[in-house]
Amino acid sequence: MRLDKFLSVTKTATRSESSKLIKAGKVTVNGVTANKGDMQIDPERDKITFCGSDVIYKRFIYVMLNKPEGYVSATEDGREKTVLDLLPEPLSRMELFPCGRLDKNTLGLMILTNDGEGAHRVLSPKHHVPKLYRFKTCSPLTDKDVKKLEGGTDIGGYVTKPCKITLDDDGGVIELTEGKYHQIKRMAESVGNKITYLERISFGGVMLDKNLGRGDWRYLTPDEEEKIFGKRELSGKE
Repeated sequence: MRLDKFLSVTKTATRSESSKLIKAGKVTVNGVTANKGDMQIDPERDKITFCGSDVIYKRFIYVMLNKPEGYVSATEDGREKTVLDLLPEPLSRMELFPCGRLDKNTLGLMILTNDGEGAHRVLSPKHHVPKLYRFKTCSPLTDKDVKKLEGGTDIGGYVTKPCKITLDDDGGVIELTEGKYHQIKRMAESVGNKITYLERISFGGVMLDKNLGRGDWRYLTPDEEEKIFGKRELSGKE
């Protein structure tokens, strides 16, 4: 890959800015000051620094976010704050998008990525990726309610797929393998109830990091990436 392209795809600088920075001696390759933008580098093996800081190249980025209330699951919105507004400037320019959606007032685990193919695959209904949500309702669900919901319930012209519900003193946890619009809220309404609290706590077998406060984020670990997305090509040459 050309050095100037590397700086561009890592959002370190634009292609034109990269040429000026390289000529100004701001970029080194393996400790040696670079002087040409068309210099060929290996993103996997070469160490690139910009103004003394390492520049890391990953083809795909995966971020875990603990979504707070009041943010919409979108890349941009003319009226509302989006989950991307919670990321620092370098990440917000990496063309990330939410892998699946949470309602504006639903809390918890969101995955943000630039891996379009991977996101499409895990969100496809045929892959049955499990998602866990902690919920509270206006009144406790009865055994009859749980049996109806677990077997599939009509939420307005659509019968939900079987799910699993575990009740506790504080509400319960529901496991879904699909994600229709306002699905859990509509499921509660189908048994004459109402959701008062909803938080996603797991996606594809990866649990929300308890050390993340609301609005905080971190990168997925390699094991978490593989658990959700399978083995992906994380870096490459161009």
